[in-house]
Amino acid sequence: MSHEKSQAPFSQGRAQMAVQVKVLPSPRCLFDDPIQICVTGLLPQQAVTLRACLADESGELFQAHARYRAGSSGELDLTCSPALGGSYSGVEPMGLLWSLQSETPYKRLAKRNVLTPFCVDLEVYDGHGHTSRLLGKCTNERRFLGEGVKRISVREGRLRATLFIPPGSGPFPGLIDLYGSGGGLVEYRASLLASRGFVTLALAYMAFEDLPAMPEILELGYFEEAVNFLRKQQQVKDTGIGVLGLSKGADLALSMATFLPGIKASVSISGSGFNSFIPLRGDGFTVRPHPYDLGRMKCNEESGVADFTDVLDDHRDPATWDCRIPMERSLAKFLFLSGLDDRNWKSDLYCQDAVQHLQQYGQKVEFYSYSGAGHLLEPPYFPLCQASLHRVLGVFVQWGGQWREHARAQEDAWHRIQAFFWQHLMDSDLPKSNL
Repeated sequence: MSHEKSQAPFSQGRAQMAVQVKVLPSPRCLFDDPIQICVTGLLPQQAVTLRACLADESGELFQAHARYRAGSSGELDLTCSPALGGSYSGVEPMGLLWSLQSETPYKRLAKRNVLTPFCVDLEVYDGHGHTSRLLGKCTNERRFLGEGVKRISVREGRLRATLFIPPGSGPFPGLIDLYGSGGGLVEYRASLLASRGFVTLALAYMAFEDLPAMPEILELGYFEEAVNFLRKQQQVKDTGIGVLGLSKGADLALSMATFLPGIKASVSISGSGFNSFIPLRGDGFTVRPHPYDLGRMKCNEESGVADFTDVLDDHRDPATWDCRIPMERSLAKFLFLSGLDDRNWKSDLYCQDAVQHLQQYGQKVEFYSYSGAGHLLEPPYFPLCQASLHRVLGVFVQWGGQWREHARAQEDAWHRIQAFFWQHLMDSDLPKSNL
């Protein structure tokens, strides 16, 4: 090849035609699917910058970038090519996704309408400078509903929920999905779980429609309605259902497994073995919340971000023990997940306490804690949110976490959650399609 031809890709028009950005195995996938990002048509050892850009439903831009050097054949493969700096460094196949960050401080990436995908623009620029020219681009469409998954709005009795049903006749394992004290009806985790083979009911319990933003009391009967509704679905396997909860939703998941029939498996993410913040009233009893004092809340004067780490009373104080959820009565299996860099509350300490309590009663419990992970352990490839606005409290709240470690934790936790439910609700291993 002549010297002139070897330099041809540097003319802008031809470079854009010659250089290709590819997403394998397909540019369309589920949000929790790993992908392989490749660039072809570069010069040997060419310095380039890869950028990712995602606009959320409010138009907020989340961006990431990393600097690379092409291999001897003029190709890049992010599964083996190391980033030389930028939003991350080293070999990180999904780094352009988990490192996405908004210029607006304390902005959390969340999906409100699961019927539409998130579209991530992937671009490659010549060189490592800020004013480099664009060489090629493609779009990765990341969906929240798998092919054939049904989404059904549920307003039956008191229930405020959304039901997701996988394609086919089943029977499928059935799950109830609960988020935290920020309230609302959060669907994206439930829709992904349905896409992986679980009939999943995303359940709101506060700060949604006619549900109060901060209830004076939570009725166990409301959650029992949800259990009964899910068990009636003909596609759900009739051997019992699972409950998955994050933060406040985690102790509700434990309470449901303790006080309600039909719960076979319960997962607590960043939770506590005590009832938290709101009294829980059952048939003839009430579990009071773990005592707390908002006067112990610390607020960063510069950022205005609140630190709730010390607001709860010491859980070892016998005066708090009547707030403990008597999980030892339950026949359900339990999985506890927590991050060691949780800056919202001491979830790892509280999880350890719950696990030790159950072990004293001879119960086997699964427990995984993750170094560098924060409070908001989400499905894989959601970027870390270290702080964001708490919609009910109306203040910015610290969640914690380190970028790379949190991303690793989310991948591992997501696999463990599915495997746990599959094992205990279907008495079988996780299907290979879910790996």
